[in-house]
Amino acid sequence: MRAYKAKAVERIELPDREARERHLREAGYNAFELDADAVFVDLLTDSGTGAMSDEQWAALHRGDESYAGSESFQHLESAVEDVMGFSRIVPAHQGRGAENVLYGALLAEGDYVPNNTHFDTTRAHIANAGGEPVDCPIESESGDAFQGNLDVDAVRELASEVGAERIPAVVVTITNNSLAGQPVSIENLRAARTVANDLDARLIVDACRFAENAYFVTQREAEFEDESVADVAREQLAVADAIVVSGKKDGLANVGGFVGVRADDDELYEQARQRGILYEGFSTYGGMAGRDLEAMAVGLREAVEKPYVESRVEQVAELGELLQEVGVPIRTPTGGHAVYVDAGAFLPEIPREEFPGQALVCALYREGGVRGVELGELAFPGTERDQLVRLCLPRRTYFRDHLEHVAETFAAVAERRDELSGYEIVDEPEMKELRHFSAELRPIE
Repeated sequence: MRAYKAKAVERIELPDREARERHLREAGYNAFELDADAVFVDLLTDSGTGAMSDEQWAALHRGDESYAGSESFQHLESAVEDVMGFSRIVPAHQGRGAENVLYGALLAEGDYVPNNTHFDTTRAHIANAGGEPVDCPIESESGDAFQGNLDVDAVRELASEVGAERIPAVVVTITNNSLAGQPVSIENLRAARTVANDLDARLIVDACRFAENAYFVTQREAEFEDESVADVAREQLAVADAIVVSGKKDGLANVGGFVGVRADDDELYEQARQRGILYEGFSTYGGMAGRDLEAMAVGLREAVEKPYVESRVEQVAELGELLQEVGVPIRTPTGGHAVYVDAGAFLPEIPREEFPGQALVCALYREGGVRGVELGELAFPGTERDQLVRLCLPRRTYFRDHLEHVAETFAAVAERRDELSGYEIVDEPEMKELRHFSAELRPIE
């Protein structure tokens, strides 16, 4: 059962099929270019798209908009220390701003950065700083409890190949967004800490979905089955030298992010702080209004309350079950924020170079006004990843009727899948790591 009720609602409307066809064509067959009012059920992302609580809305009115020394920043500092265990933070306008601050301070030309799996903006920021992002996921099978884990042996092999001195940081993303939102165990985080120590590297945890990961740990890791989500949230981050966070995920806010740095790492903190001032704004607002700082401070505390996070994870599982009932191949068990559909299996006749995931994304919009996102060859060119479509559930936003509509839309697409063609790129930006945001495509006749 959902652990919330609605106090305000927003009207949504399903455009007719002719209008959907036109919107898709005008968007260059790229779901990012669709206008929001042309979308019926929007599962593009969970980043900043959720509904805030009444306590968060109340907190907006307490926002201290002082340029320096904002009391609202102090409230966020206290929340981060209480919930995540980091006493020093550098605020940013969102997660990718925090990535720019952190990786720009850490990396130099020719560095290598292993990660359980890099997401799009992480890859781009590392490449932009002159580094080489290297994916080190474990080999796992659908159904395994912690498919998101880092392959620490692969990290050691990388160090042997390129030299430990060229690996300034080891990164673990929790949950592993690129790998179907799968969780990471604390046992694996501790192993990552050990390998980082051996390489004299910093351990960075991308903690955007730290609360969802903590919940999975309480359900699947025997050592923590009697622990609270809040306690596990702190424990899993205790191994990190620094964290990078988008407050638009488990901060339950619509904007904002930050870098957290250990109290004893003065060098990294000062480097990050100065980059934050340069790119984001002064150290006590970092591109956010005081009201946004307040909303995130409340949201971080709410995120580790079991009734909230349990209902969050259960809703994602509910969507997964509905899709499986109509024969849709998904990654199992479902993660904490999204259902990942195996587009390669759903559309086996479309080769990866013709973007089966994008073909499915376009078909979902055309059939039912549902917007998802491709996470395959278009989003991660040349990485040999699975051809996935991610269906992200905004927090505290949709109800079962919406999920049933998504399943019905998939069933309708399945009936016509033999009519679907692949896509080709008409125009793309120079930085291929970010091409899926703005590329123009067209169907292959």
